[in-house]
Amino acid sequence: MEDCIFCKIIKGDLPSYKIYEDKDTFAFLDISNDANGHILVIPKIHYTNVLDCDAEVLASVVKTIKKISNHLVENCGFSGVNILNASGKDAEQSVFHLHFHILPRKEGDGMKTFPKLKQNEFTLDEMCEKLRIKE
Repeated sequence: MEDCIFCKIIKGDLPSYKIYEDKDTFAFLDISNDANGHILVIPKIHYTNVLDCDAEVLASVVKTIKKISNHLVENCGFSGVNILNASGKDAEQSVFHLHFHILPRKEGDGMKTFPKLKQNEFTLDEMCEKLRIKE
């Protein structure tokens, strides 16, 4: 996609701090520089988000996420990772090229990455009935 910032990074039209690349995926530091080692993992083929991504491409992205996450813990001094994704405008997706955030974590780093949510208005029975996949 011509106006996609991540597609421009993949093509080399924009610079990036590349962490890892294979035939299907590209991983680079997030320029927000808001957390030590904040990495974005993207497919090289443009997909908007998880909802329209080919299952095989998505599997490649997850494989890269696992590889990088293991590297961060085994070789870089981190003790865990948060893996985050937003798929869709109402889910707060801001760049409409599928991407996952990897946030390396250490004890006492002070980051709070999970939102504090209010109590659901529906019972678990009601929600389960509504969301159950019936094949």
